Amino acid sequence: MTLEDIREVHSHPMALQQCLDFLDGHRWKLVETEDTALSAKKLMQRRSRHVAAIAGRLAAELFGLQVLAPNIHTMKNNHTRFLILQREKEAQPVPDADKASITFHTDHSRGSLARVLTRIADGGINLSKLQSFPIPGSDFKYSFHADLEFDKVGQFDGVMEAIRPHTDSLRILGTYRRGILK
Repeated sequence: MTLEDIREVHSHPMALQQCLDFLDGHRWKLVETEDTALSAKKLMQRRSRHVAAIAGRLAAELFGLQVLAPNIHTMKNNHTRFLILQREKEAQPVPDADKASITFHTDHSRGSLARVLTRIADGGINLSKLQSFPIPGSDFKYSFHADLEFDKVGQFDGVMEAIRPHTDSLRILGTYRRGILK
């Protein structure tokens, strides 16, 4: 199989987006799937000369696939993070945690998000990520996912109490140590 044989490329929407510069150079149909490794597995099962997948090298090795074009991502310093999840009742405090992921909803009033963000900033916490997602079945209501960086867990706990009255819902997804880029 060669790049010239390809007619379709399957992968997770984020992987496709992260490789758009490379993909734009070809006239391939892009097919969004739920997972990069699952795309590789389905490719192995289909055995079509005209379908390719964007996945990691490990997926290619696991499913006996040929890597036609390595390192096709646009931003070379882009990293994917993986989370280890456990049930809340089994969770143990992380010693020296300095980062947390939260999700919250605000009402649809003027300045509701700004009030939450102001409390975070006033608490000396760095907001390293903020994403909004529409809440299905609601009009103009959004869920926000945020990653917060702090010095001490007590500082984080204090800010959570400060923002709680300004949210319709607040959930702490986890506290952990910041990753180190190599």
